[in-house]
Amino acid sequence: MSDPNPASRRETKVERLKDLLHCQNKSVVSRMLVKNGGGSVTLFAFDKGEGLSEHTAPFDALLVGVEGEAEVPIGATTHLLGEGQSLLIPAGAPHALNPVTPFKMLLVMIRGDRGT
Repeated sequence: MSDPNPASRRETKVERLKDLLHCQNKSVVSRMLVKNGGGSVTLFAFDKGEGLSEHTAPFDALLVGVEGEAEVPIGATTHLLGEGQSLLIPAGAPHALNPVTPFKMLLVMIRGDRGT
């Protein structure tokens, strides 16, 4: 009988987020760590000046700074996100990401009922 949950076959271990992905020259690099019906967790590495243009997302997004710094404009307010800091972006809010140094972040997309 096959295992209906492939995630249960993954090895459980402690890993250092900074070491899972490296910035590359003039690039944006990503690595999906978790994806299921509840959402996704993706690690990103941005070279300085390589960001994301303004966009919206249909779900709440939690950004967690892993290394470096980035400006994150949300509507008319710009936030500076650094290592160890988090920023919640509400679903539908226009936002962008502009690294001021090489920057790594964890993006947690939360798919679910906003009423709870």
